[in-house]
Amino acid sequence: MAKVKGAITVNTVRCKGCNLCVVACPTDTLALSPDVNDRGYHFAYMANPDKCTGCCSCAWVCPDACIEVYRVKVD
Repeated sequence: MAKVKGAITVNTVRCKGCNLCVVACPTDTLALSPDVNDRGYHFAYMANPDKCTGCCSCAWVCPDACIEVYRVKVD
């Protein structure tokens, strides 16, 4: 059976750094970036991309729908 690896993309322009996705992530994949976007917010990013399982918890709690989750089969 193939393993599934997850990945996300964050719309860094719309992200307001509310930290809800970071708290909701069960694998501690996400963190807030030390950099800021054009509006002055620290945006979310994949700090530990190898840990992502594609569970979608981050996308479900994001109030601004900034996160897209992808799942890829790994042989």
